[in-house]
Amino acid sequence: MDRTRFEMLAEAYGGTIARWPEAERAAALAMQSHDPIWANELLSKAEGLDARLDVWRTPAVGHDLREAVIAAAAGALRRTSWVTWALGTGAGIALAGASAAGMVLGVALAETYSTSATDEPISSVMSSYESPVVIEPVETSA
Repeated sequence: MDRTRFEMLAEAYGGTIARWPEAERAAALAMQSHDPIWANELLSKAEGLDARLDVWRTPAVGHDLREAVIAAAAGALRRTSWVTWALGTGAGIALAGASAAGMVLGVALAETYSTSATDEPISSVMSSYESPVVIEPVETSA
C-alpha cells in the first residue's frame, strides 16, 4: 500500500482502521507500522472528522413547515398532471394527424402518377427514335 491509497481510505472510512474494508486492513496496519508518525497524524485528523460527524444531527422540522410543504406538493402534483396530460394529448393528436395526412397524400399521388397511365405515350414517342442520327463532317476547300 502506498501513501495515496492510505490517505484515500482514511478519507473514505475514517480514522479507525478496524472500520476499513477487511481486504485493506493488513496493508494499512503495515503502512502504519512502517511510517507511524505520518500515519497516526493522518488517522487522528480523520478521527476528528468522524467525531464531528457522529455529533451532528439533522435539525427538526416544525409542524407548520411540514404541513405547508405537504399542501404545496399536493397542489403542484395536480397542476403537473393536468399540464402533462394536455401536452401529451396534444402531441399525440398532432402525430396522428400528420400520419393521416401523409397517408392521404401518398394515396392521392400514387393514383396521379400511376405508371400504367403514362406508359403508352412514352413508348410511342420512343419508338420513333429507333435509328441513331449520324452527322457527317463537311469538307471545306482551302
